[in-house]
Amino acid sequence: MNAIRDALSAYIDWIKAFHVIAVIAWMSGMLYLPRLFVYHTQTVPGSPESERFKIMEGKLLRLITNPAMVVVWILGPLLAWLTGAYLDVWLQLKFLLVLGLSGAHGFLARCRKDFANDTNTRSERFYRILNEVPTLFMIAIVILTMVKPF
Repeated sequence: MNAIRDALSAYIDWIKAFHVIAVIAWMSGMLYLPRLFVYHTQTVPGSPESERFKIMEGKLLRLITNPAMVVVWILGPLLAWLTGAYLDVWLQLKFLLVLGLSGAHGFLARCRKDFANDTNTRSERFYRILNEVPTLFMIAIVILTMVKPF
């Protein structure tokens, strides 16, 4: 295992770079998807506008948000292992927040299915409030990562 760690450590800056790129892509989707839901609630189910939103939401989730989350979940723990930071309290708290963000991701995916099946029962206001949840996770995660208060 140490040989693998030593070999990968030579690429740690590349791994960090791709981790940050994946985080940016993931957060872009997490912030944009509920905004699409806000506008989707204003359409009539089955209308051309509603069908357009279904395509946009599906592609955003399938082509950007889901793959980015997977990359974050691969590279983040890899970085924690390579650097030994998994022992730090700030990273353990960050991990819990990323779990929470992943749960929010799952909930948004479920909401997208409701729209895709024309069974959404939630209001525009609900999605406007939901739009702030990923932002709160992001703020806490960035502070823990940059300030390392613990």
